[in-house]
Amino acid sequence: MEFVAIVIGSKSDYAVMKECVSVLEKFDVPYEIIISSAHRSPERTKKYVLEAEHRGAQLFVAAAGMAAHLAGAISAITTKPVIGVPMNGGVLDGLDALLSTVQMPSGMPVGTMAIGKSGAINSAYIAMQILALKDKELAEKLKEDRIMKSKNVELDSIEIEKILLQ
Repeated sequence: MEFVAIVIGSKSDYAVMKECVSVLEKFDVPYEIIISSAHRSPERTKKYVLEAEHRGAQLFVAAAGMAAHLAGAISAITTKPVIGVPMNGGVLDGLDALLSTVQMPSGMPVGTMAIGKSGAINSAYIAMQILALKDKELAEKLKEDRIMKSKNVELDSIEIEKILLQ
C-alpha cells in the first residue's frame, strides 16, 4: 500500500502536525506518523525510513524545530521526496528551524514549507500533489478542493460587501 510517511522530531510537534494529518484524512490519503529524532534517535530514524520505503512510503514529511536536521537526515537516506516543516520554538521562534531545513547542500533536496501550522497544512497539499501525478482520483479531488476554495472567497466577499453596505 502506498502512503505518506510523517516523521516528527518530538511529541510536542504533533500539536501542529495534526493539521497535516487532518488534511490527508479529508482526502482519504493513507499515512502513518512516528516520532523520531535526527539527534536523539538517529538509528531509529534510519531504520524507519528504510522500512517505510520497503512498505510503500512514496514520500516523507519531516517536522522538527530548533536545529531541525530531521528532514535533511531523511533526505540523506532516501531518494524519495522529502518535505520539511520547520516548527516554532526555541530562542529564534522557528527561524533557526527554517534555515536548517531550507539550507541543504546541493543534491540533498528538501522541499521546505513555512514555519508552523500553514507549513503543516501545505505539506499535506504538496504531498498529495506529488501523489496525484500517478493518481487521477486524487488529482480530481484536489481540483474540486481548489474550486471550493475559490467559491468560498466569493461567498466571503458577498458577506463582507453586505456588512459594508449597511
